[in-house]
Amino acid sequence: MGHLVVTYTLHVPEIDISKLRVKPGDSVSLKKMSPSEEFGLDREAGEARLTRDAEQLEELQYQFFADARRSMLVVLQGIDTAGKDGTIRRVISAFNPQGVYVKSFKAPAGQETYHDFLWRVHAACPPRGSIAIFNRSHYEDVFVNRVYRRLPDDVLDKRLRHINNFEQMLADEGTIIIKLFLNISKSEQLARLRARLNDSTRNWKFNGDDLRERARWKRYVEVFEDTLSATSTTTAPWWVIPSDRKWVRNLAVSEILKRTLESLKLGWPRPDASLAKFRKDLG
Repeated sequence: MGHLVVTYTLHVPEIDISKLRVKPGDSVSLKKMSPSEEFGLDREAGEARLTRDAEQLEELQYQFFADARRSMLVVLQGIDTAGKDGTIRRVISAFNPQGVYVKSFKAPAGQETYHDFLWRVHAACPPRGSIAIFNRSHYEDVFVNRVYRRLPDDVLDKRLRHINNFEQMLADEGTIIIKLFLNISKSEQLARLRARLNDSTRNWKFNGDDLRERARWKRYVEVFEDTLSATSTTTAPWWVIPSDRKWVRNLAVSEILKRTLESLKLGWPRPDASLAKFRKDLG
């Protein structure tokens, strides 16, 4: 007599990501956006959904690559320890490396300093069929200069307008833009900095500059809020991602990517019309 096998599927409710999106014209207040949000889930349920999302993202990205009609730019921003690298490892790793690449932007150097601030950025934008992840981005040229007051406000205000126009041009040419701001609390940043100091395998990630930047926390928050408010547009919206819980951060990012790709209603390119002949030839 055979055995009855019963399998159970963990039901995970849909999460509401709409509240994470910064609507054009909204005034952003990071204090009102909880970095410890959990969407009413526990970690087990969240991890289960993340695993399911990863499987779907793999298929969707492959279709996006095959379709090759549009490109996608994913911008990752956040204060030190917010989890940009972790997001790439846990979420972006679901994609096939073919058709996906990560670009990191540091302080301009060499030839970059002889050009406008968007010159190096445009060259790194993705071609059709590809997805580019910017680990930091063109926004650093506003954030850092505004925090340290290295450039006048009117110059930086112009840069924000240039960024909006630049992103609109990319969108008009077929690039889907998703901008993700990883929002963590000051207390969580402290815990992560201590973890870096106490773990020998992560000591290399600690930099004395992290403490200098932390001392300017309030100023950074002000600049982040002003910049997000000024540059979240219909075609290039900002999403504020609760990032105190790494599994929540990863789940929110995966859901945004998945739902964006699903909205494109991707299909497979039409095959060569002579496939029937090829099958006959192969026997």
